[in-house]
Amino acid sequence: MDSVFKALSDPHRRKILTLLKKRDLSVTEIQKHFPFTGATLSHHLDTLKRANLVITERRGQFIFYSLNTSVFEDVLQSFYSLFSR
Repeated sequence: MDSVFKALSDPHRRKILTLLKKRDLSVTEIQKHFPFTGATLSHHLDTLKRANLVITERRGQFIFYSLNTSVFEDVLQSFYSLFSR
């Protein structure tokens, strides 16, 4: 769960997740929303992927990213268990 919190601690990664909430996006489509380099975006996407917050799928020559909603459900369940009596 630490990797999830690390991934969520960055505002750019949270913005990526917000974009993916609407629909699956390719790296090129995600890149249009940020001023930084492709290498920086790749780092952010890798962090999200290692935390299992996103899922990748190859479609032709493009890789598309989508939200892995089951991880969010697991985190919420962990919080509930941690703070419930």
